[in-house]
Amino acid sequence: MLSGYTLRLLLQGLTLSLLGPACNAASLGLTVAAVPVESDGGRTVQAHFSAIVPLPCPSMYGLCDHGEDCEVYNILLPFNGTRPGSGWCVRQWRKKVPSKYRSTISLGSNTFYVSLNAAPTVREDTGKLNHPAFVALPPPLRARVNCPHHFPLSVKDLDGDKVQCRFARAQQGECVDCTQHSFIQLETEKCTLTFTGNAPAGQYFIYLMVEDRIHALNGRLDPMSAVPLHLSVSVERSSVSCGEEPVAAEDTPAGDTRVTVLPYHQVIFNLGFLSWAESALEIAVVGPPNLFRVGFKTVGPLAMMKTAWVRSQNNLAQLLPICFAVNTQSMQSQPRCVWLYQREMKVPPPGTELTCGKTEMVLVLPVTSFPNVNLTELQLNSPTCPISYNSTHLTASISLDGCGTKTVHTGSELVYVNTLQSVRSSSVVRKNPTLILPLACRIPGVQAKGPEYRLSIPMEREVFGEVAFTLKLYLPGEGPFGNFTRAPRILDTPGNPTRVRRDAELSLQSANDSLKAGSRVEMLYLTVLSNCSIGRAEMVVSNCIKSETEDFATYSAIVQQGCSSSSETAEVVIADSTSKVYRLDLSKTNSVAPMVCRYLGSLINGIRNGLHARLFSTSYKLSCESKLRCKALHPANMCV
Repeated sequence: MLSGYTLRLLLQGLTLSLLGPACNAASLGLTVAAVPVESDGGRTVQAHFSAIVPLPCPSMYGLCDHGEDCEVYNILLPFNGTRPGSGWCVRQWRKKVPSKYRSTISLGSNTFYVSLNAAPTVREDTGKLNHPAFVALPPPLRARVNCPHHFPLSVKDLDGDKVQCRFARAQQGECVDCTQHSFIQLETEKCTLTFTGNAPAGQYFIYLMVEDRIHALNGRLDPMSAVPLHLSVSVERSSVSCGEEPVAAEDTPAGDTRVTVLPYHQVIFNLGFLSWAESALEIAVVGPPNLFRVGFKTVGPLAMMKTAWVRSQNNLAQLLPICFAVNTQSMQSQPRCVWLYQREMKVPPPGTELTCGKTEMVLVLPVTSFPNVNLTELQLNSPTCPISYNSTHLTASISLDGCGTKTVHTGSELVYVNTLQSVRSSSVVRKNPTLILPLACRIPGVQAKGPEYRLSIPMEREVFGEVAFTLKLYLPGEGPFGNFTRAPRILDTPGNPTRVRRDAELSLQSANDSLKAGSRVEMLYLTVLSNCSIGRAEMVVSNCIKSETEDFATYSAIVQQGCSSSSETAEVVIADSTSKVYRLDLSKTNSVAPMVCRYLGSLINGIRNGLHARLFSTSYKLSCESKLRCKALHPANMCV
């Protein structure tokens, strides 16, 4: 126990290290969530590590040895950021370790020391093993010279214990090469860091221990366990006045919000920040694996982004934090954290059956296992969906496109989700138990590509909005890519898909050239635009056909399997991967029919998003089928 704890609520001085040649390899942040293993009485814990390291993002090779109970999370959408410094990324893994654990961990060139004390303790109030506290890991912290700043830390405890924060102690083996600085203060009971502003520019590392405490019979607060929290604070110079930091918008979740998530249910958060002094560069997020983030955009002083998480089968901890902050050129908003609570579900009673068909799921539930549950209060997502029951069983036929059934994607599966639960009037208080039974039909991705599983309202559209496509025809030198069509670089696909050539010999019509009335247009540029703002996405036009009839009864291909198959068409190299530009050489066709362009856009997972546009010139009709896919930067990359 801390000596004189009650007399010193506000501790000055901090376990810090100033960034220098000897500590360039330190982590920018680390936390460990320790979950006791019940089967061995808590002698071991499942340790869930989250570490923030500088770019380039290191490999996780070597974290798990052969035969260990260990798992690394090679997530599809990694957490990363551009501020502070040269950027950072998050690495996450799970490993079964002793409840008292000390180790030096290496991630590439980054080496850091971890100390964990979660020795098994059976609680007097419940007779069960104590759960160590959970502490959230925010993005790398930023502050400014001569500008005081508060950093509230977010902590939770499943047992309802009091959680306190203190500095790691070198003499107890909790940190290495620890120094103290007077410009950082810690309020122990509230777990709040304060930067006084009186520090030179630089990067500083903070090492804390987070303890859960329970009132003992002697009235003292005795720590039950201690888990590590490593943080970094980058102190920067700025000409912007103090107090001008970005602030959270009204629809952004409040800090420390806890949201209960049932199996295969989806939670969605809108993140918004207002920054008047400087433009927002990014909304930095650190959260659980497979947290989707998409749609970052700025409108005036407002920066926005959406996040979504689906609870699929996982080995993650029961409490999962999501922390976020907005970064500008020289400032950062106060970080906020929300918590996802994976509610424990009991195994359904023997005799429970859920049959998944092509159009419905059928539930058979023995009611004898729930003698005190009022069956008249049970309903599905939609109260209009009928439920039948007798003295032995409850049955329900649940439509996959009705009854309030929702659809979510877990990455490799398409899941239809509904919930059978007790619904009571808020004005009625009863002691009878209630029932919550999540229902899910999981369709493997390889089976979900057929027409019988195509969604009318796919999850991506519900969460992230419509992906819109636009077709435009321009003369050379006109339009959003006019700089690329004045002297176009043509993609030479037959010989080498990556080789380009400068088409300098062709005499092009300039945007400034005047066209005589009735004269024939020799060259047009077909531009396909999308509103996609997702990093690493690229547009692929798979097939285009031309026809001189409205019904396309006869046609010929000009783009086939992504490559130009006609001398009349050539792809122009542009700088935007989410758009395409094609040169249409009208001098090589004798047709004078009006040209009609029909464009079908689709996402990579096969969900259709159709758009038809009619454009008139003096050539032929076109029909193009395209989609968005990811650039092949890494085998694990995938579009959201």
